Amino acid sequence: MNNGKAVVLVVEDNTLIRMGAVDLVLSAGYEALEARDADEAIRILESRDDVDLVFTDVQMPGTMDGIKLSHYIRDRWPPVKLIVASGATILEESSLPAGSRFFAKPYDDHTITDAIARLLASGIAGDSPT
Repeated sequence: MNNGKAVVLVVEDNTLIRMGAVDLVLSAGYEALEARDADEAIRILESRDDVDLVFTDVQMPGTMDGIKLSHYIRDRWPPVKLIVASGATILEESSLPAGSRFFAKPYDDHTITDAIARLLASGIAGDSPT
């Protein structure tokens, strides 16, 4: 957390969708960081130790998609919570790291902010929120 606010990293290659997600995170009272792809997200995670949650798209350019990114984050930064969203891919949450949440686009803003709050309130990243 940064200054008492949870820090959420939004990873989305579509500028308009990324801006909307950042606005959603900010309006929910969290600090928002943004990345265009997994490579930029990893650089941010390597340079900061205060990221609490990553909210990522599945399909994006670069060396890895959002699914691979979520597994990479879980392996390298286990405490970081994960939300994965996609407009083209319907995933089973079982294909994601433990404790991750998946949402199909278009998602409901309240559903996302509720999921962020629940994940941040849960203890260990691998715990499923109740």
